[in-house]
Amino acid sequence: MLTDELRIAKGLAREAGRIILAHYERGFAVEYKRGDKGDPVTAADKEANELIVRGLARAFPDDAILAEESPRSVARHERRRLWCVDPLDGTQELIARNGQFVVMIGLAVDGEARAGVVYQPTTDVLWWGAGDEAFREEHRRLTPLTPSRQGDPRAAVMMVSRSHRSSSVSRVAEALGVVREEPLGSVGLKVTRLAEGAADIYLSVSTSTHEWDACAPEAILRAAGGLMTDTRGEPLRYNKPETNTPFGLLATNGPLHAACVEAVRPVIRERGWV
Repeated sequence: MLTDELRIAKGLAREAGRIILAHYERGFAVEYKRGDKGDPVTAADKEANELIVRGLARAFPDDAILAEESPRSVARHERRRLWCVDPLDGTQELIARNGQFVVMIGLAVDGEARAGVVYQPTTDVLWWGAGDEAFREEHRRLTPLTPSRQGDPRAAVMMVSRSHRSSSVSRVAEALGVVREEPLGSVGLKVTRLAEGAADIYLSVSTSTHEWDACAPEAILRAAGGLMTDTRGEPLRYNKPETNTPFGLLATNGPLHAACVEAVRPVIRERGWV
C-alpha cells in the first residue's frame, strides 16, 4: 500500500498548501517562464517546490525526483522509483484567484504510476490513492473514491479546461454525443472529479502536459477503479527521456474508455499519432 510514502507525501502536500495560501492571501508577483505568457510562475510555486523536494529527498534518499520547478537530471533514469511533483497545478487559477489549484505529488515505480496525492489548499481537501484503495480526506473524514459506472456517453459528464478549451475536445464531445460539460481549472481537480464519480470523462490533446501533471491523478484514479491512458489507449509511462506526454491524456470512469478511444481516433490520426 506504500503506507510510508503516502504519509510523507500527504504531510508535504499540506505544508506546501500552507505556503501557497499565505501567498494567495497577501498577493504575489507573476513571472513568465521563457517569456511565455501562457506559462506563469510565482514565488508560491517555487517555495512549495523547494519544500516538497527537500522533504522527499530527506525521507527517500535513494529515489529520483522530477519536479516542475527544479532542474532536470538525467540521473533519474537510473532509479526505479521516481517522484513526480507539481507544487502548484493551476497557477493560472491562482492568478485568477478562483481557488481551483492543487498540490500534486505522485510516485512512479518502473515507469508506472503507483501512488498519488492531490491537495486543494483553499478547501483543505486531500485526495490520495495507491494499489486498489483511494480516498477523499476532508476534516479528518475519509470517504472511499468510486468512479461512476455510466456506460452511455450521451449521459456522461465531461470535464473541460476553464482556460485552454480545445476545438479538438469539442469534436470528440460531439462525436460521443456528450451534452454535459463542466469547466474546471487544474488537471488534478478534473481527474479527482472522475475518481469521486461526479464526472466521467477528461480528455487533453495537448503535448505540453508533463509527467508531474499526470502521475498523481493517474495513481488516484486507477486506485479508485477508473482508467487513465494516452489518447491512443496506450499506458502512460514515466521516467522517460522527455517529460511531456506526447500523445495527450484520456481519463475516464472505465466503462466509457473504449468508446472515448474510438471517438478521439480521427483527431489523433490527423496529428499522425497512430
